Amino acid sequence: MKKFIIILLICIGAYAIVSLSHDSFSISSIKAFLPFTNTTFSTSDKALKNVFENKISGVQIGGSGKVIKILPDDNKGSRHQRFILKLNSNQTLLIAHNIDLAPKIQFLKVDDHVNFYGQYEWNSKGGVIHWTHHDPNGQHEGGWLNHDGKMYQ
Repeated sequence: MKKFIIILLICIGAYAIVSLSHDSFSISSIKAFLPFTNTTFSTSDKALKNVFENKISGVQIGGSGKVIKILPDDNKGSRHQRFILKLNSNQTLLIAHNIDLAPKIQFLKVDDHVNFYGQYEWNSKGGVIHWTHHDPNGQHEGGWLNHDGKMYQ
């Protein structure tokens, strides 16, 4: 069963990549989520590179990266834990994790590995991933972070 799920997720990721190259495909429905292995996240890196280069926002997408900087929490309005990930492709992403709706990663440090799934928003520095939590109103697809085998959603 586990192998079937992994194969299914790889196929979904491959479909998303192929679909990104077709203008008629609705970009908002792309889900480039892949399993928690470094060998398959290269496909997700390609999807993230594509949305960055094409200045696309509002895409639910997953990936993995190494923490290169931990920023102070944003405590204005909804509180967010913030840190910067570097992907295998060298693209950087700001992770803005809502800690009013999901637990904070308590022992996060530089060089840690974090898997993520959330909504991508374009910016000139590589982009932002947010909605890395459940939606208490059930109106938005939930996201998550995974650090040291623990899910934060």
